[in-house]
Amino acid sequence: MMNDIIKETATAYGVKELSKRLKVREKTVLNWRKGKTKPSKENFAKLGRLNQDWIKQALRQPVIKDLKVMSLFSGCGGMDLGFEGDFDVLSETINPLIHPEWLPAENRTNWVRLPATRFKTIFANDICRAGKAAWAPHFEKRGAEKNYYHLESIVSLVKKHKNGEFNFPDADIVTGGFPCQDFSVAGKRKGFNSSKAHHGDNFNDDDNPTEENRGKLYVWMRHVVEIVRPKIFIAENVKGLASLSNVKEIIENDFRNVGSGYLVSPAKILYAPDYGVPQTRERIIFIGFRKDALNSNALKAFSKDPVPKDFDPYPQKTHGTSFLNGTLLSYVPVKHCFKDLPEPEESLDPSQRTYSKAKWYGRHCQGQNEVDLNKPGPTIRSEHHGNIEFRRLSEKHGGKHLDELANGLKERRLTIRECARIQTFPDDFQFVRDQKELGPEFKLSGSEAYKIIGNAVPPLLAMHLAWRLQEMWPRIIKEELQ
Repeated sequence: MMNDIIKETATAYGVKELSKRLKVREKTVLNWRKGKTKPSKENFAKLGRLNQDWIKQALRQPVIKDLKVMSLFSGCGGMDLGFEGDFDVLSETINPLIHPEWLPAENRTNWVRLPATRFKTIFANDICRAGKAAWAPHFEKRGAEKNYYHLESIVSLVKKHKNGEFNFPDADIVTGGFPCQDFSVAGKRKGFNSSKAHHGDNFNDDDNPTEENRGKLYVWMRHVVEIVRPKIFIAENVKGLASLSNVKEIIENDFRNVGSGYLVSPAKILYAPDYGVPQTRERIIFIGFRKDALNSNALKAFSKDPVPKDFDPYPQKTHGTSFLNGTLLSYVPVKHCFKDLPEPEESLDPSQRTYSKAKWYGRHCQGQNEVDLNKPGPTIRSEHHGNIEFRRLSEKHGGKHLDELANGLKERRLTIRECARIQTFPDDFQFVRDQKELGPEFKLSGSEAYKIIGNAVPPLLAMHLAWRLQEMWPRIIKEELQ
């Protein structure tokens, strides 16, 4: 009974606010929440009164509606999962000084259960069969309908819409990670001059090489924004886009001129380790706000340079190498991702049992190094052709994990599950599946799994973006549109 009241009240008010009302330290409330200590009779009585006050207030409040998310270029759903929340992450990836309301997972030591947000994915699309094969079973368990994921090019869907053959649903937010290989530092960096068409193959004589190539698929995301008119859109890509001529400025200006106009915040490169992700991944993020959906305070704030801190749409950093007022935690080393995982031969999880058997080719090419356990992991690449980094190398090949080798552990590359954890996907997200389980449509091989994981936005990074926008929503969106 006592624990239930403490948990309910801490969740309702938030640890920070509750500590203020009770005039105790936040750490004290967290210890009560975890059952390490108990409140005094006086504080427990106050907790009971606060709990009752919250219940009475909640009954008087109108139901807060879900905010609908349309996901484009969805892949396996890293951005979508992060926007919805309600999944487990390693406790080291969360900074309780900044997010005390993100509480430890029930019955799972060293994990945090991220809270559910107001955002719900109601539409997803991609041309990647493996993306849907991973996305659909997982999100259907979370309440998604079977027809949410459209395995079709966004170009084709927009054309069908214009011909009256298809209708996009209404959405509050549109998100999209338009194909990034053509802007990637790791790729050939063709950018707008990509030779790939919207369906993923090289151009043929029937293809338009100006807007339907992958380097300009953001134009078709722009078409969707114009059709759906979301209150907010978020586009993301690799950091290499920012260094390609004036590509970033062209994309920002193109989105500003959609429909009645969007206020587009200057694109920003987010470094995933700054948000607890144990991986040296960087993504450039574009955020736009529909002008006629913003209230007067937001319009004034967004017109200032710089934008006031309360209206900055980018999330606060939680980790780093310098400690801002003592609030930042150290970057998360990759060793935490592996601490409770058995070796592949001992695991029952198909994603942990599966890994590339590509041999060591020498240090002259990518993917031939072992991970440094004491630093954030390498960027999980989608185009590695089996050359994913090694979990450990033999001593002959320069391996440094001598204690593991001495215990008989063999040279091998990272498993699918290890890559998924580095990307902050939860362990209940399946990436390897035999066709006997759900049929050939949902079969997933190891090579497909590496690719879709490598193409994904880390869910935890997406959660930080979603949480920030959720905090800002009542301050910036007109009351009648909330």
